[in-house]
Amino acid sequence: MQLIDTHVHLNFENFQPDLAAVRSRWQQAGVVRLVHSCVHPEEFSSIQSIAHEFPEISFAVGLHPLDADRWNSDTADKIKSVASSDSNVVAIGEMGLDFYKADNYQQQYMVFESQLAIASELDLPVIIHCRDAAAETREVLQKWRSLKGERVRGVMHCWGGTPEQTQWFLDLGFYISFSGTVTFKNAKDIQSSAAMVSSDRLLIETDCPFLAPVPKRGEKRNEPAYVRYVADHVAKVRQEKVEAIAKATTENACKLFGLSI
Repeated sequence: MQLIDTHVHLNFENFQPDLAAVRSRWQQAGVVRLVHSCVHPEEFSSIQSIAHEFPEISFAVGLHPLDADRWNSDTADKIKSVASSDSNVVAIGEMGLDFYKADNYQQQYMVFESQLAIASELDLPVIIHCRDAAAETREVLQKWRSLKGERVRGVMHCWGGTPEQTQWFLDLGFYISFSGTVTFKNAKDIQSSAAMVSSDRLLIETDCPFLAPVPKRGEKRNEPAYVRYVADHVAKVRQEKVEAIAKATTENACKLFGLSI
């Protein structure tokens, strides 16, 4: 059974001592491809190094909404330069809106739309972070389609919205990716969303080192091998076999990000 973890952060410090062992475990778990996300441009070189060392890793470049204040006149050029020159880049992001931890609304909007423009110019999908901002994120994407006459393609990562909100982004053509939060006991909305997403729009991820899934939730560090637990629980809430979830999510990840296995 083959799995793809569509959102990881392996360049964080807590992976540095034993990344080779972490890789061995994800290989044993059947994880054949990974998409490494990005928080800000200062990470570009470290992410590139990991992707060049481990051929199963592709990556995104972008600026996280909680780092929106770090956007400057050079940021767009840096993102475009790496995305254009490195064939391992398969997306722009993670980008989006986060009104849970920050209230710099206009700056976040500007940075989000600037990165949508880059993705459009380079014909790359986007990885969207959305927290306490589903309606606002939907509005930006609808506005983009209305003004530009084109539909942005991408994924709502680590999705935590209601079924109604989930349908908004499905209607916009997005994939929906579920992380370890889908395994949490009280995550009823997330589980209901996982049950309703059509099999051709479903993705799975760990968002490691964050959000370790049950039964590893007590561990301080999540890792890509644990995406198997996400697949297991998504299969449970959808009343499907885990092999079917693995097949669908692997095919979807390959289609969205242009991956081969």
